[in-house]
Amino acid sequence: MTRFNSPRVNLRQLFWLRCLAIAGQLLTIACVQNLLGVHLPLAAMLFVIALEALFNASTFWRANQARTESDREVFGQLFVDLGTLSVLLFLSGGTTNPFVSLYLPALAIAAAVLPWRLALILAAFALGCYSLLAFESIPLNIDEMGNLFDYYRTGAWINFVISVGLIAWFVARMSGTLRARDAALASAQQQLLRDERVVALGAQAASIAHEMGTPLSTIALLAEELRFASDAGKQSGKDTSLSLYREDLQILEQQIALCRSALARLQSRAASPERQWLGRWLHGFAQQWRLRHPQVVFELRCAVAFDSMRIEDTVAVGQTLTILLDNAAHVSREFVTLTVDRVEDKLSLTVEDRGPGIAAPLRAQLGKVPVVSRQGGHGVGLYLAFVTAARLGGAIELDDAAPHGTRATLTLPCLEGAHDG
Repeated sequence: MTRFNSPRVNLRQLFWLRCLAIAGQLLTIACVQNLLGVHLPLAAMLFVIALEALFNASTFWRANQARTESDREVFGQLFVDLGTLSVLLFLSGGTTNPFVSLYLPALAIAAAVLPWRLALILAAFALGCYSLLAFESIPLNIDEMGNLFDYYRTGAWINFVISVGLIAWFVARMSGTLRARDAALASAQQQLLRDERVVALGAQAASIAHEMGTPLSTIALLAEELRFASDAGKQSGKDTSLSLYREDLQILEQQIALCRSALARLQSRAASPERQWLGRWLHGFAQQWRLRHPQVVFELRCAVAFDSMRIEDTVAVGQTLTILLDNAAHVSREFVTLTVDRVEDKLSLTVEDRGPGIAAPLRAQLGKVPVVSRQGGHGVGLYLAFVTAARLGGAIELDDAAPHGTRATLTLPCLEGAHDG
């Protein structure tokens, strides 16, 4: 099983745990010295605690540094904690001190955040210290020796409460960190799977584009010859059957030009993204899309001026908008709108139609995987549109339009700058 941890989070938590430990040590010394009549070597114990406080201050400084801490550094932190505890126990009765089981929370933390080899070293160190304390320590000097058992029982209960609280708090925090890491890993795996699908689709698109080049050139050549024959018949005064299709041939040539333009954009897409001013690019894009769908009633609405805003990758944004507009045109030829607006720090491009709409179960699947639609599509276009929007730092939202139809909103980060004219 793969182990996930966050040394930076662990180090910061160790700092706060050590703060609690220092406060608890000082409070315990004050209570047993003044209330229970236990005489402790105060100078030595306070000196050890002062060194512990200085080390904790360096830990706080270290926790706020930019670079990542290693497992060995966390190991060193816990090693110092166990060593400090051992010295304090040596000065206060050794294994007869009820707080001797505070070794266990530190070892539980080590087992949760460190590799098993380092945790095993700390366990061996704690076991060695405990064994030495069983034979060598400064005994407690108590005024009322008859109350020793009551003092030990009270101290053991307090120690148990502290140990349970520390273990529960730290392990719960670490479990939350691990769950967050697992969720992030699952999300990254899903993103990787989507990227692999997009790469596969991109490779297929490049292959198909290469295959389309020859037949498209043949179609363009035949269309040009037919138009030439039609024009020649018109100039000679002969009303041939081709002259009846002169306008259709012109539309056919326009569509062929659009196909060639799309293939050219596909080839140039691999080089570098093209950055343009939004206002200049948007109107050109709208005119080009109208040529693709001359039979569709299309309206471009700009809520505000966009002279100072730029499109970082016009090819990617244009492909995404084309997919959304094409889907709208397939179900609603009488009404397709593109509304451009700015919402806070986001650019909003909304495509709206008056089609039959999208059922809620189908809408939940769109953009996640290719989905076959009732109109015969396979959902690849929308899938690519969602992935491209995410890559650009934006998103696509689908909802119902009023009184009926679908509203697709593409949001992108705003890019502003001085216009270069």
